[in-house]
Amino acid sequence: MAHPEMQYLDLVRDTLDNGEEQVDAGTGVKTYSVFGRQIRFDLSEGLPLLTTKKIYWKGVLHELYWFLSGQSNIKYLVDNNVHIWDDYPLRIYNEKAQIEGKPSMEKDAFIKKIAEDDAFAAANGELPHIYGELWRRWPATDGRTVDQLGWVVDELRNDPDAHNTLVTAWNPQYLYAMAAPGEAARFPICHNMYQVNIKHGKVCLQLYQRSADIFLGVPFNIASYALLTMVLAKVLGRESGEFVHTFGDLHIYENHREQAKEQIAREPRAFPKVSFTRDLDSLDAFRPEYVSLEGYDPHPVLKAEMAVVGGYNEKIHQKKADATNP
Repeated sequence: MAHPEMQYLDLVRDTLDNGEEQVDAGTGVKTYSVFGRQIRFDLSEGLPLLTTKKIYWKGVLHELYWFLSGQSNIKYLVDNNVHIWDDYPLRIYNEKAQIEGKPSMEKDAFIKKIAEDDAFAAANGELPHIYGELWRRWPATDGRTVDQLGWVVDELRNDPDAHNTLVTAWNPQYLYAMAAPGEAARFPICHNMYQVNIKHGKVCLQLYQRSADIFLGVPFNIASYALLTMVLAKVLGRESGEFVHTFGDLHIYENHREQAKEQIAREPRAFPKVSFTRDLDSLDAFRPEYVSLEGYDPHPVLKAEMAVVGGYNEKIHQKKADATNP
């Protein structure tokens, strides 16, 4: 049988060969895009941490803990030397500084301030309406917060045949022109919904990702949600089943094409294994240090610049938001 990583490499080829040229309305960045694809991994065969280039495992692990613990401030990530979310709060800070007539900050200075000044971090490191908040403390209209993922675990413990165990991070109240003026999120919710299901006694998870950066983002997302499936299986006292990854808009950035061509020329290696050093009786019992990764032997890293695009676009959305919310 073909190596399961070939599914991903075939998606890259598909996007390179068949992607339609598109331009981000806010930045002018060019992508090549296809729509509606799916891949799936049997987690009994190992963690699908891609091997045709080295994936940032530390980032996968700490970001997932950040989500699972319901956090929305980047200070935890900065304190653990994980910088994958630095750009969005920096952009929010500099937008606010411009409005208030204050000087902007360079990224290095901003992150140093987040690391060293707790008050500054509390005020400026927050990413409101991000995944962890929406998974674990969704803001209900009556003032409550809803722990969607905690409910999923309880529901599956009580009813393993349940079909309703779904978590969403797509909250129209805070997105694009649907948001009230001044309340729109400045970052895109990309991996926006997933469903957990038990089949043949094993915990399975399907992710719907409405927008997917095939070269930089998708390998990270595959590993993160596969690991989430394994964590949920551990909490539920079951084995891991399938991780299914369904895509809406799947695209490659113009400046990632040559790196992607190099990656698809490489031969996949065996996936690594994941084990847990402690039992987990709840989501809150999970810690990054309880995860052991064994046998990861990837090809060398392939570097590419991350594009901070998508999400709220003031030129497009503010006028519509003002008209919709007088």
